[in-house]
Amino acid sequence: MPFYDYQCKSCGKRARLQFSYSEYGKVQPVCPHCRSQQMKRHISRVALAKSEDAQLDSMVDADMSGLDENDPLTLGKFMRNMSRNGEDIGDRFNEVVDRLESGESPDAIEQSMPDLAGGAGALPDV
Repeated sequence: MPFYDYQCKSCGKRARLQFSYSEYGKVQPVCPHCRSQQMKRHISRVALAKSEDAQLDSMVDADMSGLDENDPLTLGKFMRNMSRNGEDIGDRFNEVVDRLESGESPDAIEQSMPDLAGGAGALPDV
């Protein structure tokens, strides 16, 4: 069931309420803070769930113009942008990207993190 964001006109507090599709528009929203029915709907950001295949497809379609495999800064920027297309990839990935963006070479990063070479968090071959 989807969530809907509201702001109470009586107490001014925001609330996220859950309604089924059949309930929405038929059931009067009630403020969970003051019990008022004077609620104003706010449109929030929409999140779409993607399958793993759809996430991989979006990565394949990523714009690689301006990517210089010899420049850790552009490689880090590219990886950061790719990570924004899906779910959080984790602290190790973020550490690698941070180090690339600070100018550290991919070779130096792989040497200090040998478990990344060829593993799930490996640096991409470009």
